Amino acid sequence: MSVEALPAPVRTGTPTGFPTGFVWGAATAAYQIEGAAAEDGRTPSIWDTFSRTPGKVRNGDTGDIAADHYHRYREDVALMAELGLGAYRFSLSWPRIRPGGTGPANAAGLDFYDRLVDELLAKGISPVATLYHWDLPQALEDLGGWTNRDTAYRFAEYAALAAGRLGDRIPTWTTLNEPWCSAFLGYGSGVHAPGRTSPADALTAHHHLLLAHGLGTGALRAALPAGAEVSLTLNLAAVRALTDGPADLDAARRIDGLANRIFLDPVFHGSYPADVLADTAKVTDWSFVHDGDLAEISRPIDSLGINYYTPTVVASDDPSAPAPRQDGHQGELSPWPADQGIRFLPAEGTRTAMGWPVDADGLYELLTRLRDDLPGVPLLVTENGAAYEDYSDPSGAVHDPERVAYLHAHLDAVRRAAADGAPVRGYFLWSLLDNFEWAYGYSKRFGIVHVDFASQRRTPKDSARWYAEVIRTGELPS
Repeated sequence: MSVEALPAPVRTGTPTGFPTGFVWGAATAAYQIEGAAAEDGRTPSIWDTFSRTPGKVRNGDTGDIAADHYHRYREDVALMAELGLGAYRFSLSWPRIRPGGTGPANAAGLDFYDRLVDELLAKGISPVATLYHWDLPQALEDLGGWTNRDTAYRFAEYAALAAGRLGDRIPTWTTLNEPWCSAFLGYGSGVHAPGRTSPADALTAHHHLLLAHGLGTGALRAALPAGAEVSLTLNLAAVRALTDGPADLDAARRIDGLANRIFLDPVFHGSYPADVLADTAKVTDWSFVHDGDLAEISRPIDSLGINYYTPTVVASDDPSAPAPRQDGHQGELSPWPADQGIRFLPAEGTRTAMGWPVDADGLYELLTRLRDDLPGVPLLVTENGAAYEDYSDPSGAVHDPERVAYLHAHLDAVRRAAADGAPVRGYFLWSLLDNFEWAYGYSKRFGIVHVDFASQRRTPKDSARWYAEVIRTGELPS
């Protein structure tokens, strides 16, 4: 049996348009929207544990109910169809499909994704499934989590179970979402689950996540029918030096290594960058890399997903002129192993509710860099969006002109990159729904559909209508 993968777009000459066949989608993640945290056999993930730890998540919020998508998925798919989405990127919940991280599959958990996938296909929406969007089963964390090499093998088994049940209808699979966050925020700075604060653990977790990607790719290839595609999604950084001075340029090199090349080189070239190994030599000896690991990690994939929100601006440290961190972790331990002597500075421009500068040129920079560095590798923008202070007016409408402006600028960056030869096949807006925004709880709203969390009422925002029109026409309004 074969499945139909996302189409390869054909470039057109329309100045404000996108290539024919360009895929228009939206994205979510299981723990952020599903709820039903203890239903139908699901067991706790590291985010269930982390969100119940006092002081870790704003207002003590948890994903127990979230947007209640587990019970309201038909309503949500109907909204997707109304907006004209061609594809929906969602994640599978590991502790829902394989409770505890080991043992047989949970039939009730797989039944939910069966129903979701069938509903999507009935509405003409292509499912794009991510296997890991940060919800590691707590039982595996208790055994060491991503610092335990065995977790990578348990991931491959989980991938095989999911693909064996759903692979006949899901044409596009992603192994991991943003392993940088899983490793460096989860094990380095501790601002994400599981909340560890060890630079050495962060680098160990990073390698085992990439090993899981490679092993999972092999498991997917063995279980999926011909025509299915396997991808990886990275939150690569558009790293900029504050000045052209040698010290600032070296700071940018170091962060580029830890944000970008530490993933791209092993996945696409089968090696770690020599300068990154040297920069981190005082943190770890890299003895967790075993013979054969890099061959597994560099198994060919069919596309690369890019998540982009804001650029990263760095400078050589000057103790006499301190600057706030630009990366959203003020007052926290650094997520970057071996970043001593580097300052993170705010980029110029307006800011979102997250405090992130709005700079669409960074997305163009990333896409064209990948065009040059990874020739022939198809690209998907798998997350891009913004949080703003959204609210319903007395008529029930939600006006979000800032988000519309953000999306317009970033879609124009994608259009320009495609026109300049970047092989961009599609765009997935983050996010379809307001949701549980990790350590920020329910205080930040990224959705183009407003969710009243008390009533679970869904209200499309102005940005949803705007995006629907872009999808319908395939062009940006002037």
